[in-house]
Formats: sequence, structure tokens, C-alpha cells
Amino acid sequence: MAWTPDELDALKRAYASGTLRVSYDGKTVEYGSADDLLKRIRTIETEITASAGLSRKIAGYAGFGRGDR
Repeated sequence: MAWTPDELDALKRAYASGTLRVSYDGKTVEYGSADDLLKRIRTIETEITASAGLSRKIAGYAGFGRGDR
């Protein structure tokens, strides 16, 4: 699905202001929670990043053991 910058901007503004109802391009969507809204933002950001051929950096932790304990 093609996401528009207008949609992403509207979602970010709504999340920042604590609003769950978002309007863009003549459409209005109401999300059930801030978590639902944030998930949509992350989904769109991931899709845009993937379509641009960029990779999203993921932080991780390495674990080491001595093997004798």
C-alpha cells in the first residue's frame, strides 16, 4: 500500500497531541488507543524505509559466558 507523507504527518501530529481521531486527504479515522496509533505510525515508517531501500537500525545486546559456570 502506498502511504502518503500527509498521512504520516497527520498521524504524528495526532499522537503528539494525544488525539485519537486523525483527518487527512478528506478521510477521518479514529484509533482505539494511542498504542494503535503508534503501531500505524511505525508500520508506515517501516514501509517507507523498506521501499526506499534503507534499513532500519536495530539495537541488540550480546551475551557472553565463560562456559564453566
